[in-house]
Amino acid sequence: MTEILRTAHTYELSPAELTEIRALLDDAFEGGFSDDDWDHGLGGVHALVRDGDGTLLAHGSVVQRRVLYDGRSYRVGYVEAVGVRPDRRGQGHGGRVMAALERVIDGAYAVGALSASDAGAPLYRSRGWQAWPHRIEALAPGGVVRLPEEEGSTYLRPAAGRPLPGSASPGGAGALIFDWRDGDVL
Repeated sequence: MTEILRTAHTYELSPAELTEIRALLDDAFEGGFSDDDWDHGLGGVHALVRDGDGTLLAHGSVVQRRVLYDGRSYRVGYVEAVGVRPDRRGQGHGGRVMAALERVIDGAYAVGALSASDAGAPLYRSRGWQAWPHRIEALAPGGVVRLPEEEGSTYLRPAAGRPLPGSASPGGAGALIFDWRDGDVL
């Protein structure tokens, strides 16, 4: 059966498609996908994989965020809301979604970033994403706060032809400081 990959900005998705995507993510995350998680995945480019009958099999999105590192602000393509129907996992759909999102990152951002679950981390590592080995922080309303629970699960991918932040400096041990948002910051 032929599968169809489509990319579209949030504004191009109909209310019915958005409802369908949210249902897929609720199912994929077994009810652990919050309203804040949903909000984080909106406002950017979505990648959707459907089977030949039109059934939504997989989804992911990339949204713009800002990250401070070593006195510089980077425009980052942040990957959100990656999920595959539980009965269709292990068939390459997540990889197809990621390939589409990585093309967006390569064309529009200095670097890609994401926060990986234990289940998702092998997919990202297999695609060349690298766990950030140092501190993760956020610029909160009250100032910079450390996010130790995100350390080890935050992954970066250089956009085509660009080095990762810190790769040129010995040790590269500075913190990545992400912009603030409600819910899970990363």
